Amino acid sequence: MVWNKVAETHCEAIIDLALDHPELSPRELAATYTNDKGYFVLEKTVYRLLKIQDLITSPAYILMIASTKLQSPTVRVNEMWQTDFTYFKIVG
Repeated sequence: MVWNKVAETHCEAIIDLALDHPELSPRELAATYTNDKGYFVLEKTVYRLLKIQDLITSPAYILMIASTKLQSPTVRVNEMWQTDFTYFKIVG
């Protein structure tokens, strides 16, 4: 017996929980199972179990294509430095 292997009963219960709640991520499933059953299970263990059962769907990526030139090119030297900080939010 391996000391760190999840028991088969827990594996089946985790898969049943995932089938009952398909909207939950592996992290949420691990937290829910830990809270409900009092048995700690890692997110990666849940992910591995769901992957074996082919219950993990590939994420929907939004692909963005880089432009060949800047939309508003800089004219002066100091403008390039200023554009680097335009996306920072000032928290105050």
